[in-house]
Amino acid sequence: MTTICSVRFNGKTAIAGDGQVTLGEKVIAKATARKIRRIYHDRVIIGFAGGVADAVSLQDMLEGKLEAYSGDLRRAAVEMAQAWRKDPTLQKLNAMLIAFNDKDLLLISGNGEVLEPDENVVAIGSGGNFAQAAAIAMTRHANDMQADEIAHEAVKIASGIDVFTDDHIVTDEI
Repeated sequence: MTTICSVRFNGKTAIAGDGQVTLGEKVIAKATARKIRRIYHDRVIIGFAGGVADAVSLQDMLEGKLEAYSGDLRRAAVEMAQAWRKDPTLQKLNAMLIAFNDKDLLLISGNGEVLEPDENVVAIGSGGNFAQAAAIAMTRHANDMQADEIAHEAVKIASGIDVFTDDHIVTDEI
């Protein structure tokens, strides 16, 4: 479980994620995992929630689709989601991704969904709803903040509510 939150605000897109990895529902196995990565020549940033091995498989698949479609994130995400949904082996993967570049901010799920958020905020993981609500409130009312500050603070708020989210937060932005 984890919390990943991405925010597009004032011309920047940022993502923040905690570092907690749990085994089952009672054991914290690691507090400093890195669930945010740059792919495709550092032009696309992804964040993932779910099983680590599954997320790495999805990262590899998305990177392959980005290569096949010359970095077109929207097209690569749709093609990946279609393959993910159709392939019985891939359907067993337990992860979700947020992916963005300088043009697109997308949520990609195993149900074949590629969603662009209505309010330029998307969050996933066990604390995702808490972080998304906090980030939306900040984008509506805190004009003096930057995208990376909003994403970081949203995950920090979620870490105070969700037991599967910690406050070892990593951010990145384009």
